[in-house]
Amino acid sequence: MEFEIEGPFIKLGQLLKAARMADMGSDAKAIIQGGEVRVNGETETRRGRKLVPGDVVTYGGKTVELK
Repeated sequence: MEFEIEGPFIKLGQLLKAARMADMGSDAKAIIQGGEVRVNGETETRRGRKLVPGDVVTYGGKTVELK
């Protein structure tokens, strides 16, 4: 799935909510801190991680590419 961001970046926690990979911010926080999210193939545990176009986020069998 492709996800177009507005502005130069989006934070990881915000992306999970916006792409409907997490229902609420608290869910996103738990998912990220649990080491379940991969950014560009590497495990990411910082929900404030800034994502830019070209980054690929994977969680729960879903993959999102930022545009």
